[in-house]
Amino acid sequence: MEGFKSNDPTFSTRAIHVGNQPEKWNSMAVVPPISLATTFKQDGPADFKQYEYSRSGNPTRDVLEQCLASLEEGKYGMVFASGLAATTTILHMCSQGDHVIAMDDLYGGTNRYFRKVVSRQGITVEFVDTTDVKNVSAALKPNTKIVWCETPTNPTLKITDIRAVCDVVKKFNADITVVVDNTFLSPYYQRPLALGADVVLHSCTKYLNGHTDVVMGAVITSNDKVHEQLRFLQNAIGGVPSPFDCYLVNRSLKTLSLRMRQHGENGLAVAKFLETHPGVAKVIHPGLPSHPQHELAKKQCFGHSGMVTMYIKGDDVEASRRFFKAIKVFTLAESLGGYESLCELPSLMTHASVSPEERAKLGITDTLVRLSVGLEAKEDLIADLDQALRTAVKC
Repeated sequence: MEGFKSNDPTFSTRAIHVGNQPEKWNSMAVVPPISLATTFKQDGPADFKQYEYSRSGNPTRDVLEQCLASLEEGKYGMVFASGLAATTTILHMCSQGDHVIAMDDLYGGTNRYFRKVVSRQGITVEFVDTTDVKNVSAALKPNTKIVWCETPTNPTLKITDIRAVCDVVKKFNADITVVVDNTFLSPYYQRPLALGADVVLHSCTKYLNGHTDVVMGAVITSNDKVHEQLRFLQNAIGGVPSPFDCYLVNRSLKTLSLRMRQHGENGLAVAKFLETHPGVAKVIHPGLPSHPQHELAKKQCFGHSGMVTMYIKGDDVEASRRFFKAIKVFTLAESLGGYESLCELPSLMTHASVSPEERAKLGITDTLVRLSVGLEAKEDLIADLDQALRTAVKC
């Protein structure tokens, strides 16, 4: 994508081959087989080859974890039953009395988990705007255990300078774990470990799978100590995905680079069109010069995905309701990152669990519409948005 960092030309090769070598199987199958066994024969009590019980380890899951680690330029990959299962496992590294710093603009499910679950376990979560590294520095405490960034954020697409945050955190205490939720960009467009992060989190449900038929989460790290803790917790808590779902996501990674390039092209075309539309008050897309962190995006990312946020002109939710009634090619539904284009109203859908006061502070109004631009012809997507917006605001 023009103006952004040049991407690694080996990305597609690694997505296809790492962890997928036919020599791993006696059959020499080119496509890794699905191992559905829940348990494995042992030569003697506690004397087993590689696997003993499928929660603890599974051949199909191993293939996916190895491939994901390579794509994020990490040493270790771990997958979970959902993005929130991955989040839960990471937070189990904390103990009562620990302190967590979190980005204030987060996926609604993460926000809900931090505010309504983690806070009941004697762990303090402090929400700050991590786009200003001074806020992170001011929030650090002797008992800070984790700094949690989501960049770009959901849904306002704010961008955190990952390297700057990591430098400040590690200078204060090298043992603090910096986590970056990379769901909105995928490893094709951003690789936080290379920028200093300790852990990368993904909802594989989104771009990594890309076919809207699997719910899964992933964690990648190069930190041996963090990996040891998380691998223990993965087995001890047990929030692992099925072998069949692992097979599906591994399949999807083979086309990730192709899909992301098209998502990026379509998303930018849609954003440029919306920026000139009389029915739109504001467009947020890091690839546009109008984005307040456009230069930072170009410095730390390889491009941007199909995520576009817009504010429809109007003072209340009725204009948004008219827009969603009129839309035809886009589908009104939660989630994102699939081949199909989706649209949603975060204030009533994905971020309904966030308090009205917090939504107002973050700019999540009833006229903010989040678009997940898919792989359809961009001309069809633009025409659909045009007619729906003209219906919504009578322009």
